[in-house]
Amino acid sequence: MPTSLTLADLVAPLEVSQFFSQVQGKRHRRFPGPAGRFAELLPWPALSAILRQHRLEFPRLRLALDGEVVPATSYTDSVPTRRGGTIPRLRNQPLIEQLRAGATLVLDSVEELCDPVGELARRLEHDLRERTQVNLYAGCGVTHGFDVHWDDHDAFIIQLTGRKFWRLHGPTRPAPLHRDVEPPGAPPAEPIDEFMLEAGDVLYVPRGHWHDVAAVGELSLHLTIGFNPATGVDLVTWLADGLRADELFRRDLPRFAPAVDRDDRSARLREAIIAALTPDVVDRFLTDRDAQAPAHPRLGLPWVATADPLPEGDEAEVRLLTPRAVLQRGDGRVTLLAAGRRFVFAAAAAPVLTALLEGTPQPVKTLVELAEPALDRATVRALLGELTTHGLLAAG
Repeated sequence: MPTSLTLADLVAPLEVSQFFSQVQGKRHRRFPGPAGRFAELLPWPALSAILRQHRLEFPRLRLALDGEVVPATSYTDSVPTRRGGTIPRLRNQPLIEQLRAGATLVLDSVEELCDPVGELARRLEHDLRERTQVNLYAGCGVTHGFDVHWDDHDAFIIQLTGRKFWRLHGPTRPAPLHRDVEPPGAPPAEPIDEFMLEAGDVLYVPRGHWHDVAAVGELSLHLTIGFNPATGVDLVTWLADGLRADELFRRDLPRFAPAVDRDDRSARLREAIIAALTPDVVDRFLTDRDAQAPAHPRLGLPWVATADPLPEGDEAEVRLLTPRAVLQRGDGRVTLLAAGRRFVFAAAAAPVLTALLEGTPQPVKTLVELAEPALDRATVRALLGELTTHGLLAAG
C-alpha cells in the first residue's frame, strides 16, 4: 500500500480527470484491486486500540442490527467522574454478544482517531477540493446493518478486509439535498447492479443512489469516505452572505408602502443580484470556499510551544494543514488564502508555498533549496515559523 493514498490510487485504472468527467455525480463505479492493499490502513488491532483508548459517545459509536440502531444503554455504562459529569464506558460482554449476534459496529470520523486514515482524508480533501469524513463499519454476521437507503453525500467505500454484498438501485430524484423541497421516490424493487465487494476493492456511490449492504458471515471491515461537492444552492447562499455588505439588502422591505415603492425595491434588488452574478461567479465562489476551509488540527509539539516553532535541524518535515489553500500571484508578490485568512509574501516565496500546497510533508531542507538564491535559510525558516504560529503548518 502506498504511504499516502491519493484519489488517483482509488479510481485507477481511470485517470482522475476521467473520474470527474464520467463518473462523479453520475453513476456508481466499482474499482477492483488486489486483496490486502488496504489492510494496514486500519487493521483490527488498531480498531481495538481505538475502542480501548477513547471515550466514544453515542451516536459517534453505535451498533446497527437488522436495519435498527441498537440502544447504546445495552452495551455502555455512564460512569461518574471525580470532577462531576459522566463519561461513556463500553461493557465488554454485552458488546461482544451484540457483535456475535451479527450487529455492525459503526464509528464516525475515524480519521480523527487513526493517523493513516487521517492522512488519507487530508489527501482526498486536497484532491477533491471538499471536506471529507471517514466512518468505519465492522462486523462478522450474516444480517444487514441498515435497510435500503440513500445518502445526502457522495461516498467512496474502501473494503479493508473481508467482503460485503452490495445492491445498487440507482437514484429516484437527481441530486437530492439534505434540506430539500421533497424526498426522493421509493427505489425500484429490483437492483440495477449487485456484486460482492472484496478486500482491496473501492466503490464510488453518488448521493441519492439507493443501496443496501449485506454481511456474508465473515469478518468485514470497511471505510466510507463521505464528501459533499459544492452545489448551486451553496453558491446562492454564499452570494446572500456577501450581499450583507450592501445597505440595500440590509434595509427593511417596504411591506406597508404603496405598490409602486415595492416594485421599485424589487427592481433594485434584482439589478444588484444580477450584477453579483458575474461571468466568473462560479470560480469566485469555489476559490473562496477553498480559502475558508479550516486547518486540520495538528500542533507539532513540542516545538510549537517554544520560541522557535520548528525543530533545530533542516531534516525535519513540515506539512501545510489546509489541504485546499489557494495561492494567488500578482504585483510582485504571492498571496496565500487559507483558513479564512490572507497572508502576503514577496514573490520569491512562491516556490516554497507551491511545494507546501502539494499536500504532502516537505523536508525543511528541500524548501530551503527551492528558495535559493532568492531567499536564504533564515528567511525560509522565518516564513515557515510564521505559518506555524498561525496554526497553518506543523512539523513532524
